[in-house]
Amino acid sequence: MGDPSVALPGGADPAARTRELRRAHAAFTRDGRVEGPVRAVIARSWRRCARARLSPECAPRVELAEAELRPYREEHPLARVMPLFRDLVGAFAAHGAHLLAVCDAQGSLLWVEGEPGTLRRAEGLGFVPGARWAESAMGTNAPGTAVATGEPVQVFGAEHFSRRVHPWTCAAAPVRDPRTGRLLGAVDITGGDGLAHPHSLGFVQAVARAAEAQLTLLEPDPPTARDTLAALGQDEAVLVTAGRKLRLGRRHSEIMALLAHHPEGLSGEELAIALYEDESVSPVTLRAEISRMRALLGPSAPLSRPYRTAGPLDADFTALTRQLAAGAVSAALHHYPGPLLPASTAPGIVRLRRRIEDQARAAVIARADAGLLTDWVCGSWGADDPEAWRALAAALPPERRPAALARVRALDRELGARPGPDTGGRRRATYPQPARS
Repeated sequence: MGDPSVALPGGADPAARTRELRRAHAAFTRDGRVEGPVRAVIARSWRRCARARLSPECAPRVELAEAELRPYREEHPLARVMPLFRDLVGAFAAHGAHLLAVCDAQGSLLWVEGEPGTLRRAEGLGFVPGARWAESAMGTNAPGTAVATGEPVQVFGAEHFSRRVHPWTCAAAPVRDPRTGRLLGAVDITGGDGLAHPHSLGFVQAVARAAEAQLTLLEPDPPTARDTLAALGQDEAVLVTAGRKLRLGRRHSEIMALLAHHPEGLSGEELAIALYEDESVSPVTLRAEISRMRALLGPSAPLSRPYRTAGPLDADFTALTRQLAAGAVSAALHHYPGPLLPASTAPGIVRLRRRIEDQARAAVIARADAGLLTDWVCGSWGADDPEAWRALAAALPPERRPAALARVRALDRELGARPGPDTGGRRRATYPQPARS
């Protein structure tokens, strides 16, 4: 039967297979049935698309504008192997009127290069640098599905979930950091029916392996690892330190988040005020928490006098606020999983959470981008925000505004004339609040 990840096994008739796949695609998008010669890798992808409620008419959107794309692309690890990609794929793409494309681990296209006529056709499709082609956004497609599964894949014609991509064929292979195994993105070849050959997938896999080998040579000594803290969108933070991944308890999560926000350190009194709702809590209580952290974390535990992190600590929320301050709104919110430690009632965390959320919200509303606003109001933190819904309605084309305006009216009725004094006329998400201000 040949390689199941290859679109056309040897001997298949392209015209007949095209007709069969179109019938199978129509059946699946009509009633969810997978029938006909649909490969398992494609059927699984179609089902993921259905679970994500994607439309077969879905179209890509550009999430990284040129001002954001350029610095992000320059700093991306795959920038170091772009000369290799061009050397290996450039002549092949030019000869066959194909395109070379490279995406990041989230399926955002970073580079799209190739034959000028094919590039113009791809621009009309939205297959351009900065556009998001993740499987969760554009359905089954080679670069998006390759990073979603971590496996090489070839997608032919009507195997694409989006009908607008049916005239195209593509083959992509993931590229990983050769030292850590972390997924960096994928290299892709996109074009017409001429790519519907098993050799296309084998070729792009070889290119990906060559890139990984080149990355090994370019970085013989791994950089000094920095501790990282992930505290957005989860009640218990995850600390990565000295090669260990630790899920912290809620109180320890609050302490590490507060110290990450104050790299200069906090006195015992300052940390206690930020940590405990009850001001009468004894200093012994805080010292006991720090002692337990030292037993758990060892050399990575906080130091004292003042309380501070043992070394540089990169926190996801500090990276988010830096990107927002620099105006990189799309890049900042691309990975925003939600508010800081949402269940925490520690006064310092509550204040910091509000500050981060307000900064992100203001940036999204000011950008007036329909895609960003849709992502915002679809999160629990923005679902009850009338101002964000109004901004979304204004950003949408007229035929798509009614649902957003209906949500605005519903929220206005629900909130009535009772907005809180610090909400600017909107209702905040119902995070736990401290007993004192």
